[in-house]
Amino acid sequence: MNAAIIFGLLLALMLTGMPISISLGLTVLTFLFTMTHVPIEAVALKLFTGIEKFEIMAIPFFILAGNFLTHGGVARRMINFATAMIGHWHGGLGLAGVMACALFAAVSGSSPATVVAIGSILLPAMVKQGFPQRFGAGVITTSGALGILIPPSIVMVMYAVATNTSVGQLFMAGVIPGLILATMLGLTTFWRAWKNDYPRCPEASLKEKLTSFKDAIWGLALIIIVIGGIYTGIFTPTEAAAMSAVYAFLIAIFVYKDMPLRQVPQILLNSANMSAMLLYIITNAVLFSFVLANENIPHAIADWIVEKDLGIIAFLLVVNLLLLAAGNFMEPSSIVLIMAPILFPVAMKLGIDPIHFGIMMVVNMEVGMCHPPVGLNLYVASGITKMGITELTIAVMPWLLTMLAFLIMITYIPEISLWLPKFLGMM
Repeated sequence: MNAAIIFGLLLALMLTGMPISISLGLTVLTFLFTMTHVPIEAVALKLFTGIEKFEIMAIPFFILAGNFLTHGGVARRMINFATAMIGHWHGGLGLAGVMACALFAAVSGSSPATVVAIGSILLPAMVKQGFPQRFGAGVITTSGALGILIPPSIVMVMYAVATNTSVGQLFMAGVIPGLILATMLGLTTFWRAWKNDYPRCPEASLKEKLTSFKDAIWGLALIIIVIGGIYTGIFTPTEAAAMSAVYAFLIAIFVYKDMPLRQVPQILLNSANMSAMLLYIITNAVLFSFVLANENIPHAIADWIVEKDLGIIAFLLVVNLLLLAAGNFMEPSSIVLIMAPILFPVAMKLGIDPIHFGIMMVVNMEVGMCHPPVGLNLYVASGITKMGITELTIAVMPWLLTMLAFLIMITYIPEISLWLPKFLGMM
């Protein structure tokens, strides 16, 4: 009964158009003050202990690093490198876009940042070369979603905070799925370009390839620094985030010199605004999880599912449908922070690996970012292309179907996610 009241109140508040963070907070406060006798001191203590986790510090640092990289010329150099390497294949700049998104995702940790950084440069170039705008928009919108699967990933940090799992293990588990999805999106791009005979770039000479690699090396080196540093134990994921922010600042200002020093205060302010928004969502989600745990709702759901003997296959199918439905009206951070504490205990009771479950949730978030009505990547791409959401939805459909096929693979083949962490001795 209490579960129905809590979720009914939350849904009612969200349907009014209220931001998810405020909806969570009001739901919690209303329930606490009218239907329970929980001491307010306990709520305050839970709030403090819930957001003092060391891993949360990684979020503002990764956001700051992504902003420095977006404005510091790194994206343009990655596009040039990708174009030199594979631009002469069918799909040319489209394939280069997929590759550039994968590379930028590996240094930014954010999907919208990837779409903005790569799309704002590449989409006008694709249209100028003769590609239909729909094709370019479909490639960038979906490939930009790699930002939350290829480590470092802000959404993975959110999942780790919500479930007390290892950020390092999640980052390593995302590498192979990220590469596979990038390949699948690339193959879809190649097939559509070959079928429609879209233009290709002239093949770059060896000298041009080496020059573009040399030009992009400072940005590419950040991938090695972050992933290599975490794997070798030189620093934790949170320390890696701080390291990447400092490194991104140095290459943007002093190496590439594409960003003047006077722009730094504005970037710091923008990063602080975005970080504050996410931390506010986390704060309210911590309170929401506290209420659920206090009412024993997650364990009651777990016991009910175990009693019904759904089994792992049916449970994972239900989880996917639930998360895809949630993606229709919530953004990824909110979904993870609300759903993970509810679904995680059930997954553990059924013997599902927490790292595999986390990667599956992240892939669901990727799909959600690319379909209406609140797909964040759609709105970002719409701002760049000036296309309507309906037109963009039609444009992304071939790549979106590819992502759904990948979701089925990642759901029912756990080794795709778990092989690398096991091989590296992290599990």
